[in-house]
Amino acid sequence: MTTLTSRAALARRSYLALLHHPVYDKHRRVVATSITNLDIHDIARSTRTYGLAAYYIVHPVGAQRELVHRIINHWQQGPGQEQNDFRRLALQTVRVVASLEEAVSQITQEQGAAPLTVATSASPWGRPVSARALVRDPALQVRPLLLLFGTGWGLTEEVLDRAERALHPIWGPTDYNHLSVRTAAGIVLDRLFSAPEPGPSAWEAEPGEKTVWLAAGEQRP
Repeated sequence: MTTLTSRAALARRSYLALLHHPVYDKHRRVVATSITNLDIHDIARSTRTYGLAAYYIVHPVGAQRELVHRIINHWQQGPGQEQNDFRRLALQTVRVVASLEEAVSQITQEQGAAPLTVATSASPWGRPVSARALVRDPALQVRPLLLLFGTGWGLTEEVLDRAERALHPIWGPTDYNHLSVRTAAGIVLDRLFSAPEPGPSAWEAEPGEKTVWLAAGEQRP
């Protein structure tokens, strides 16, 4: 059984990387996407909330990396630090690198072991694992965790193939499956590291238990 304490300890050895290259565009061409202000702030808030060690923004273009540094400096050293202290604290988790390899190298040096790389995708890839299974993965007893998210239309097959694990896609009860990456990141972090809901209404499916979608106002059996 995974306890809240063990999840918090895992979170402190976990990292999130948002890749802007190599990713696909809508025509499945390999591209480098532009960094967006919302992705910087919102994913930083999520990584801070769930206690991760760091949030890596990965972009090969120096001008894009400099943009992130300017935004962070505004909130940490410029006028922004007096306007919103919560934003300043969240942005302390952000690290900016040119490649995934650079992020892996930093984590390895910091933790003394190479991270277990876990890819995310809107479509199933390889033999995906659940969040429940991932937090119980024996490899995480001795290795840090690195979660990989892609911008644009997702991580390329090259990145997915190189990752050691892949998480199950996030699916709702409809056939629409196009979440923003910052929303997907928040959902994944909650599944991996959240505290249990308080009170007798807390419910968690056991392995093999069928998920049942309920209409508004219905109660779980």
